[in-house]
Amino acid sequence: MIVGREKEQRELLGLLEKEESQFCAVYGRRRVGKTYLIRETFNYRFCFQHTGVAKGTLRQQLTAFRNSLVAAGMKCAIPKTWIEAFELLKQLINNAPAGKKLLFIDELPWMDTPKGNLIGALENFWNGWATARSEKDIVLIVCGSATSWISKKLLKDNGGLRGRLTNRIKVVPFTLHECELFAKSANLALGRKDILELYMILGGIPYYWSFLRKGLSVAQNVDRLFFSETAQLRDEFEALYAILFKRPENYIKVIESLSDGRKAGMTRDDILRKSKLTDGGTFSTILNELEECGFIRRFASADMAETNALYQLIDNYTLFHYLCIKKNAFSDEHYWSNTFTSTSHNVWKGHAFERVCLQHIPQIKAALGIAGVQTNACSWFVRGSKERHGAQIDLVLQRADGVTDLCEMKHSTGVFAIDGDYAADLQNKFNAYQELSKDKRAPHLVMVTTDGVAHNSYYNMLQNEVTLDDLFAV
Repeated sequence: MIVGREKEQRELLGLLEKEESQFCAVYGRRRVGKTYLIRETFNYRFCFQHTGVAKGTLRQQLTAFRNSLVAAGMKCAIPKTWIEAFELLKQLINNAPAGKKLLFIDELPWMDTPKGNLIGALENFWNGWATARSEKDIVLIVCGSATSWISKKLLKDNGGLRGRLTNRIKVVPFTLHECELFAKSANLALGRKDILELYMILGGIPYYWSFLRKGLSVAQNVDRLFFSETAQLRDEFEALYAILFKRPENYIKVIESLSDGRKAGMTRDDILRKSKLTDGGTFSTILNELEECGFIRRFASADMAETNALYQLIDNYTLFHYLCIKKNAFSDEHYWSNTFTSTSHNVWKGHAFERVCLQHIPQIKAALGIAGVQTNACSWFVRGSKERHGAQIDLVLQRADGVTDLCEMKHSTGVFAIDGDYAADLQNKFNAYQELSKDKRAPHLVMVTTDGVAHNSYYNMLQNEVTLDDLFAV
């Protein structure tokens, strides 16, 4: 049973209703549920379906394609080229019953081997044959986790496939609300703080959530999934990056740099210094591909130069890997249960809660009553000097209605109380932004917390507040 994804399902089913043949690309982060969504939506009824072979050679890819043709009812030899492979697919389609011919090719990027000319053959199949059929009955859905490949080869292609896609569907991770629905559908007795903690670890990745076992506490589930001898997600980190990138080492160097950086992120120059990588086009490609695959995000402030844009590690699981899994030096199978109140656990919570908030900016805007207001979301910082302390603001919402919300995110086990030291820090950030940014809007201080802010003598510094319940809004 599919939880959520109503919009995506409507778009997919709508392909069958169009008069012309349709070519749709479905893409998104690995493990986000793309394949499951497509198969469940169409009840596994395809004229032809195929999945590329991870790290496969051209020969292995063509052999697998032939096997998929055989599974669809066709007898044939292994094709020698992709042109031959798609000629066989044409024969299969010509022999199929009348009606829409639904074709599903999963993990298309894996099929693109060196010198294989997959894109040329696909272009020939689509432009030269599928769209030329008088029946106009082809619905081709291609899918891939290598989002950067999909973007480069299909969405932004400058060759024969340029403008040929009729639909594109990006499958994004679940929100907190959708994870709450998933937990209820799986009969998991989880409160909202439980869901928050799991979200800070697993993100909104349905595949990870599917491993949770009812009857166990959050700590027990986390120990079982990541720290036990037979932990199902013990080696997920290595597999995650290796399967997406042909040479993952430099990608991981960037990720490692960001995992240890300032909470608000690092500039391009900061990452270069930390990772010791060489600047240039290859480094730019790494940043772009990590961003397109959903592991990092780039925050640019309207009043800063492009070179001062901040990059931030945004993938929840990857942050958890660096700040928690790698800290388990003694291979404690009950590491999560035993470190629940440790300093390192609280440091991770602070970082992770901020990421969750940044993944729910629409919900924050709705809670502030500005859902329909055009807004630039960014971070802002200024380095310290002899004249003043440095200042860093987690989330800045520069609004078209003349207001800028300066948002501070704080995870706490209860109601958060602003004390004198923290009030001074907030005032320093407020003053620095007002004096040094080029933003002429009226600045408003906003706190985003789990349980709200105590109404003490410092509370009036705030113009508004957002709580965990607000982040669970639809």
